[in-house]
Amino acid sequence: MEIEIGRGKKGRRAYGFDDIAIVPSRRTRDPDDIDITWSLGPYRFELPLVASAMDGVVSPATAGIIGKLGGLAVLNLEGIWSRYEDADSKLEEISAAPTEVATRMMQEIYAEPVKAELIAKRVEEIKAQGVVAAGSLTPQKVTEYHEVAIEAGLDILVIQGTVISAEHVSTQSEPLNLKEFIAELSVPCVVGGCASYNTGLHLMRTGAVGVLVGVGPGAACTTRGVLGLGVPQATAIADVAAARSQHMMETGQYCNVIADGGMRTGGDVSKAIAVGADAVMIGSPLARGKEAPGRGYHWGMATFHPSLPRGARVATRQDGTLEQILLGPAQENDGTFNLMGALRTSMATCGYADIPEFHRAEVMVAPALQSEGKQLQTEQAVGMGSNGRAEVSNGVAVSDD
Repeated sequence: MEIEIGRGKKGRRAYGFDDIAIVPSRRTRDPDDIDITWSLGPYRFELPLVASAMDGVVSPATAGIIGKLGGLAVLNLEGIWSRYEDADSKLEEISAAPTEVATRMMQEIYAEPVKAELIAKRVEEIKAQGVVAAGSLTPQKVTEYHEVAIEAGLDILVIQGTVISAEHVSTQSEPLNLKEFIAELSVPCVVGGCASYNTGLHLMRTGAVGVLVGVGPGAACTTRGVLGLGVPQATAIADVAAARSQHMMETGQYCNVIADGGMRTGGDVSKAIAVGADAVMIGSPLARGKEAPGRGYHWGMATFHPSLPRGARVATRQDGTLEQILLGPAQENDGTFNLMGALRTSMATCGYADIPEFHRAEVMVAPALQSEGKQLQTEQAVGMGSNGRAEVSNGVAVSDD
């Protein structure tokens, strides 16, 4: 239903994860019986988890760790690791920079050109660990660098930007024809981001095996403030999931919907799947891993844009391993550890055996979900009061959505 913004403009109401709740059904299951596997092209993964292409989150080493745990990590092929042989020294500089100069310092560090030989080296380092190698390139650079990455053994290519369009128009340069480009690739391709039914459907028609959903929801992203763009994640995922159904009716081909950003807890991950995602792409929750290369900091691909940065260097606590964050055991009660265990338990509690079944879960608009009965937790900053959710509902904090 549209709401009148003013006499000349109407708009739909949209919802983020904090606005909705999953409704338990009449059936429950044993969590050990729940299947959370998913497939992306010819590859099958034990966890519906994609690590975001952020330099503070994914290095060749962490890509190996996450891959062996059952997930998929995407390396930023235009990032620190492809610009510097000694990437660790640059990551140390970024983590040590005072807040007031961090963005300017990153702009200077990322002014170093991308080197094709380093792209090949990083892909080979990931492959040497026996895991699926995925890398991200922007539409502006993908034609220049994709071949060297694929020749080095890249298994999955991600074409990623703030917003990706299947119909880019330019009078200054020849735009990338995604459909033609993807058809000629020898590896499966994921594209994104997007946040609407129409854009999602058009991206699916390019032949991509997956579409990233999310414009600005991530903890390190400032796109929504800088550009005024974005759709709250629950609505965006549900809309693109509807496009997936339409695309399947048209072609018989299933295109994965990957929720990209805005998830901090196991409850968020569960809601993303329940409203239609096949997997989730996360960065901030993994940045707190002790193995994460950002040394307690993370930032997005647009943070260091030379003329219009759209991100911030965000700090977190490195207080658990990547295995604890994804698979447990949890030592915190706020939902930020054992994310995949939380998903299993949520699905089991609602009686759904696998991810396609969970897409049928009932959800409702429930703005009181985070704050109802949680006053003591909020006052004492424990449990749900320690992860910011109750403060969001009480209007004293801002949601990532």
